[in-house]
Formats: sequence, structure tokens, C-alpha cells
Amino acid sequence: MFKTALFIAFFFASQLVMAQKEPNRQTITIKTPNTCNHCKVCETCGGKLEGDLVFVKGIQLVTYNEADQTTTVIYWTKKITPEKIRKEISLRGFDADEVKADPNGYKQRDGCCKGEE
Repeated sequence: MFKTALFIAFFFASQLVMAQKEPNRQTITIKTPNTCNHCKVCETCGGKLEGDLVFVKGIQLVTYNEADQTTTVIYWTKKITPEKIRKEISLRGFDADEVKADPNGYKQRDGCCKGEE
């Protein structure tokens, strides 16, 4: 029993170490300004952005930081590029660094999340 538990713990620890050394995995932080005061309370837009992007092929993990107004993305370099990630954020109605929010994506955001129009 103890040997089995030790083996399982070692296995998961080795997987974690290998994942951190993965040469095809990168992290990027993208400026994604959000002027919505409502979202600063309920995190609607940031949560939706995280939830939507995680289903894009090549994206592994997404974290939206409301305080910094940034989105950090862990992605596989063989499947997606930083430019494509910025485009995906834009399609969801957010500016992404120098890429402006797509007007159709912006229309899909909640009414309270569109700021001053």
C-alpha cells in the first residue's frame, strides 16, 4: 500500500516537472483593458474571457487579472501563435495589446460591460 502511494506521488511529481520543462509551451501576458465597473464586482467579462479562450485549440490555461487588466495565456507554440491569441481575444470584444476589439465581438458582451458608448 505504501509503495503504491509512493509510486503514484512520484509519478505525478515527475509529470509536473516534465510539463514545466516543455519546450513547446509558452506563456504570454496581453493587455486587455476592461472599463466595466460592474465586472469589477462580479468578474463577468474576465470569467467569460477565460472560459471562452480555454476552448481555443492550442490554449492550455487562461487567467484574467482585473487589477492589471491583463490576460495571461499558457499555450502550445506548435498549435497557436501570439498573434492568433490576440485575434481570439479581439473576437470576444476586448482590445488585446495593439489589436482592437472586433465590433461584432464587442456587441456580444453584456450591456453593462460595454462601457461608455
